[in-house]
Amino acid sequence: MSKLLLDPYVALVLLGFLPSEIWRWIGIALGRGLDESSEFIVWVRAVAISLVAGVVTRIVLFPPGALASVPLSVRIAALGCGFLAFYFSRRSPFAGVLVGEAVLVVGALAFGG
Repeated sequence: MSKLLLDPYVALVLLGFLPSEIWRWIGIALGRGLDESSEFIVWVRAVAISLVAGVVTRIVLFPPGALASVPLSVRIAALGCGFLAFYFSRRSPFAGVLVGEAVLVVGALAFGG
């Protein structure tokens, strides 16, 4: 019985976590000696940031699942508040995500969703 309860977790680790984790470790090993201010690393960082911005924009404008029931104005307000929290907390991603999520939940409860 207990083996059946663990099967989904084992599958999650083997199929979800490990295949992506190995690439992180390879990236750490290969990137160890790179200069953070080199043009290549600055370009890679810009591409990564733009990809994240694109995904966040798509989720805000074309929300999946239950997020679609939250009004667009609430989603945009949560995004803006999260950005301001990020900016004013000396660029803390944790603060930005925490404030953005709090605004989204409160807005969803207050204005529908």
